[in-house]
Amino acid sequence: MYFIEITPSAARDYKKIPHAELTKINKLINSLSQNPRPSGSKKLENRNAYRVRSGNYRIIYEISDKILTVCVIRIRHRKEVYK
Repeated sequence: MYFIEITPSAARDYKKIPHAELTKINKLINSLSQNPRPSGSKKLENRNAYRVRSGNYRIIYEISDKILTVCVIRIRHRKEVYK
C-alpha cells in the first residue's frame, strides 16, 4: 500500500474544484494508494510523472516505489493542467 502525499500547490488546486467533482476525485486519489498505475493512467513525456483523468479534471502525480509514496502535484481542469 502506498502513502498519498499532496503538495501545497495541489491542495490549493483542490480547494478551487467544484463540490460536484470532488467525490470522484477523492475516490480516484484514494485508489492510487492501492494501485498507483491504474488502467487509463499515462506517463508524461519529459517528466517523471503520471496523469490520470477524472471527468474534465486531470491529476498529475509522481510515484516513488522505493518508499511507497504517491505525491500528487496538480489537480486542475484539462484546459489548464499542462500550462
